[in-house]
This record gives sequence, structure tokens and C-alpha cells, in this order.
Amino acid sequence: MPRWFLPLLLLLELAVMTPSQRPPSCHEVRAAFQLQQVGRGRLVPEVPAQESDLQICQHKAPTCCTRKMEESYQTAVKREIAHNIQALNFELKFMIVAHMSNFQEGFTHLINLAANHTLSLFDGTYRQMEHDVGDPIKELFTDISLNVLGEDMPVDAAVSRFLDALFPLVYKHLLSSRMTILPDEYLECLRQTRPDINPFGPYSKTMVAELSMSLWASRMMNQALKMAVYVINSTEHTAMTRECTRSLVKMQYCPHCQGLTLIRPCVGYCLNVMRGCLAALADLDAPWRDFISLLEQLAGQMAGSYDLELSLLGIKEVVKESIQYAEMNGSNIWSVVEKVCGQLPGNSYRLSPDVTPQMNEEDEYPFKTMSALGQLRSEFMKYMKLSKSFYATLAERLCGGDLAVRDGSTCWDGEDVVESYTKRVVSNEFKDQANNPEVKVKGRNILISSVTDRLSHFIQMGTEKQIRQDKWRFREGSGQDGRPEDMDVSGDCDDEDGCQGSGDNIHTDTKSDPGVARKSNGTLNVFVLPEPSSTKKSYNNLPGTGSRLTFSAAIPMAATLLICQYI
Repeated sequence: MPRWFLPLLLLLELAVMTPSQRPPSCHEVRAAFQLQQVGRGRLVPEVPAQESDLQICQHKAPTCCTRKMEESYQTAVKREIAHNIQALNFELKFMIVAHMSNFQEGFTHLINLAANHTLSLFDGTYRQMEHDVGDPIKELFTDISLNVLGEDMPVDAAVSRFLDALFPLVYKHLLSSRMTILPDEYLECLRQTRPDINPFGPYSKTMVAELSMSLWASRMMNQALKMAVYVINSTEHTAMTRECTRSLVKMQYCPHCQGLTLIRPCVGYCLNVMRGCLAALADLDAPWRDFISLLEQLAGQMAGSYDLELSLLGIKEVVKESIQYAEMNGSNIWSVVEKVCGQLPGNSYRLSPDVTPQMNEEDEYPFKTMSALGQLRSEFMKYMKLSKSFYATLAERLCGGDLAVRDGSTCWDGEDVVESYTKRVVSNEFKDQANNPEVKVKGRNILISSVTDRLSHFIQMGTEKQIRQDKWRFREGSGQDGRPEDMDVSGDCDDEDGCQGSGDNIHTDTKSDPGVARKSNGTLNVFVLPEPSSTKKSYNNLPGTGSRLTFSAAIPMAATLLICQYI
């Protein structure tokens, strides 16, 4: 055989070898090792080793890898998959946190608008109360803000505090003679006995009812968005199991040991590995879909019968009707007050002119077009609907980029370079991972199971409260008086939390013993109050800001804190 024929024969032999059968070039492996920042290049040997003590990238052919390199590869794949999951989560979390911030900004504007709209009632019709009513109105809308933003401020308590403060002003300016000076103790008696005297008739209940429904939906939506951020944050840092880490190394870096630094895994192979690694997150798929459905229902209610804008702007009309009711029943109210709080020298009932409730043009809402809050909510929900399959498609999105190649091109199947992946590709369901040929899944992740349970509990709570709200709305719409016994008027408060409504009827029983204190079924039996000093409540005195109220300080700060906390 001629000597020149031997090199040609070697070239022909190399040409028919598969890429994994060719002698590896450790120079290329070292370059990739450093370029991908896996570790220092000096860990890579100069020439392939015929034998090795590798635990993951075991191959019969010579290898450019060492045990130290395998350890570096394991650290690298943990870092890379965490980064990739965070990248997928970022857009979803950014949209949620941005909507929370935008909602709070729009909500602050709406609170300012509704507060000043309510205050305008006292610019004309009840001008004599203008200087005294600013603080109670500001306190009411501050309480409403706190309720929606998740603080422990029940709606009925907020309305009760407002009406307690309003009654002494109505009695002083509209029912008592102009020359009478009411001592502080007398005003405090009016404040304390307002729920029993019920000078505003059914309108106190109307205000609680209308606000409870709209504020509940908005408060629940706000809590739901916080829950969504909690779920995303919890899944970002899920620890990878030992089996997952080894499978990722085998998929991404074991080809390098054979000098195959440019080859990529087959897509079916990649899906099996990723679905096995992310098996714990598959349990979130069903509750996450239910969670998005709950968001859709809340958004629909907020755009319909639970419209926050209409409810807040409607407070002015309810307050107006409440005062008119007190004026029309002024004689009875004045008589009851004298029995309860005592008679004052020179005090007499001021005859009120005929009061005819009506809706003037000036009482129309400031605007009737779709609110900015509604537009923000609509755009946000379009995006959230697309995220229903977020946890079911994580593996597809991780393998859908440059990580894997579709069948039809040569690819890595975990053992060799092939034309296509031939093993079974399992679904993303946890139970199907028992048949996963690439990753052994031994059990559920405790952290993810806890997150799943918490999310499921939140959905159940929201659904149950929603049913109760709808039940109340049905009863109100059908003309039935009263609300169901289990009705939640605070947004979060249950019966055992001590939520209470306001009375409905004025009833005086002149035959009752004035020394007996008794309240039953919303009726008032005349009684003697204890000394004001022993029953005085604690009220937050919020300073007024003139004839126009603003709430711009507190809410943007909350939005800033949210952004700092979640991003």
C-alpha cells in the first residue's frame, strides 16, 4: 500500500464517523467553557482522556471533561435555569405590579374627585354646615381608601363614624333654634346615640350596602394582585432536585465533553428534562387557571353592578337624601333627643321648610364616560387572560428559544447526535412524570405545595364571598328588606369579627322606664346615658384643608412601597 494512501484512508474514516465518534478537540471545549462563564479554562485538559471518573457525562469515547468540570457544570445549570424562569416571570410580574401602581394612582384621583363632589353639597344647599363638615368627609374617604388598600377598616364602621359626626352638625344647624349653643357634652351625646336614634332612616343602610359591594370587589381585586405576586415570587426560587441538576448537565454540557460545543438538544428531549425539573410547578396549573377566572369575575363586577366610580360619586346623593330625611322627620328626632340627652334652656325645634327630594342638574356625576380605572382594568385583564396557561407551558417556552432544535436537524438526545428524538415525550402533568425517561421525579415540592394550598384557599374564600355578595344584591334587587345574616359588609370581616350595621327605625315609647337602657330589633327605648366621660369613643381627628380635600400624600407612597417591594 503506498504511503500517501494512509492519510487519505484516515480522512475517509473520519468522514463516515458520527460527530460523537470523532476525537474531541479540547481547545474548543476550553473556549466554550470560558465563553459561557462556566469556570476557569485551566480546568479543561489539554488533550482528551481515555479514562475518567465522571459521574454524569459517562461515555466510552475519550473525553475532555473532568470531575471538577462536572461540578462547575452543575452550578452553571442551576444558575441558568433560575435566570430563565425569572425572565419568564418578569413580564407577568411587571404587568401586575404596574397595574397595582396605576390602580392606586387612579384610585387616589377618584377619591379626591368623589370627596370634593360630596363636599360641593355644602357649598350651596347646606352652606351653614360647610365649615364643620370638611373633617368628617375627609375621614370617611380616608377610611374608604384604607379599606380598598387592605387595611382593617370595615365599611360599616367607616360609614357609622361619618354619620356619628354628621348628626350633631345636622341637629345643630338644621333642627335646633339658631340662638342655642350646644355644649360639647351634648354634642357627644348626639354622636353616641346616633345609631339608636337613627336620624337618617334607611339611608344609613343604603350607604353601607352600596359601598360594601363596590369596595368589596375592588379590595378583593387588590388582594388578588398581591396574591399573584406572592405566587410568582415563590416559584422563581424553586430549588432544583439532584436528579434535575444532573439531567440538565447531561442535556446541555455533556456534548461538550465530546467536543460538540455547538450541538443542541432535541426538542422532545428538552421537553422531557424541563417537565421533569418543573414537575412541582405543574401543580399550580389548575389553581392558577381558577385564579385568573376569579380575576375575570371580579373585573366584570367592577365594570357592572359593583362599579367603584359610580358608588363613590353617589355618596353625595345618599348624604343629601339622609339630611333631607332628618329634616322631614325633624320634630320626632328633636323630641327623642330631648328625652335621651336632656333639655337645654332656650332650645326649641326649628321648623324646617318643606323638603322635596329631587335630582338637580348640578347633582349629576362629574363625568359619565368610561373611567380611567375601567380602561386600565380592561387592558390589564386582556393580558391576564393570556396567562392562564402560564404554569402549563413553562417547559415549552424554555425549550422554544435557542436552547433546543426541532426534529429535522441533527440534535443531541442525551447519548449521541441523532436525526430525531425517539423516546416518549410526557405531558406536563405531575402524575405523568412517573413515565418520564429522562428525569426521576420522586415527590412533590413542599414549598410549592404550600403555595398551591394558599392560592386554592384564597380562590375558595373569594368565591364564597362572591356568592354572599350576589345573594345580597339579589335580595336588594327583589325588594326584600334587610341583608342576609352572613352578609360581609367590610370586605373581609365575618360575623364572628363583630361587624354591625346601623339601625333602621325610629320608635319612641313614652311609657318605657327612662332608667332602663335597652335596644332591641333596631327600635329605641328611651334611656338615660351614662356619663359621657365613661362612654366617650376615640376618634381620629384629621385636619381639614379648606373647602377642597386632597388625598395625594398617602396613596402614592403606598404605590412606591409596592414597587420597591415586588420588583
